Amino acid sequence: MLPKQRQDQIVRALRADGAGGVKVLAVQLGVSEATIRRDLEQLHEQGRLTRVYGGALAVDGGDEPFAEVSAVHADEKNRIARAAAELISDGESVLLDIGTTSLRLAQQLHGRSLTVVTSNLAVLEELQNDEQIELIVLGGFLRRSYRSLVGYLTEESLRQIHVDTLFLGTSGVRPDGRVMDSTMIEVPVKRAMIQAADRVVLLADGTKFPGHGVAKVCDPAELAVVVTDPGADEKTRVQLTEAGVQVVLA
Repeated sequence: MLPKQRQDQIVRALRADGAGGVKVLAVQLGVSEATIRRDLEQLHEQGRLTRVYGGALAVDGGDEPFAEVSAVHADEKNRIARAAAELISDGESVLLDIGTTSLRLAQQLHGRSLTVVTSNLAVLEELQNDEQIELIVLGGFLRRSYRSLVGYLTEESLRQIHVDTLFLGTSGVRPDGRVMDSTMIEVPVKRAMIQAADRVVLLADGTKFPGHGVAKVCDPAELAVVVTDPGADEKTRVQLTEAGVQVVLA
């Protein structure tokens, strides 16, 4: 990984979690603590973070802009989306989580006879004019920066529906297969989505192994399939397989 790519990942992790320690960042990115310290010093000088003892703080604790996230690892996300679309049969009902990979999956569904349920406004914009698709949008509080709906109304809406398959996003997958997320307000919605689906398919590119996140969304036993790319940590993939999860490499 080039230094610029690594430093961009550090900034994204801090924006998601608000703060990060040297040791944690070194494990997440697979580099030495000395390398992380040098990166933090350079990013501090650039004004992209605030250096503190033992780590760093995000300059802006807000959500990362959706368009910026969407542009990262675009090829891997497109391959994952195409592989995920092959798991769907015509006539099924699917629930699409927030996030940019879910948007790329929606782009693969045009012209198919499906019911799509989502709290992802980017998915709404993508599919709203496709008359083959019956589109259901969940209510809730608007997170403008990430184009999603969250909160009590979203959770309550999910209690009133049931779908064949949920396509779930994540901030990180721990080595033991636990699915994590960095945004606390999204976690209850993700858990309600899991309860509303017969089958849960996790969409996670290789950078999400281990990725980041402080709140557990679910255990590997709650997943049916994980769609990822060959860059995903092999030991974690083995753990998932041993837990009964089908791992699809796109």
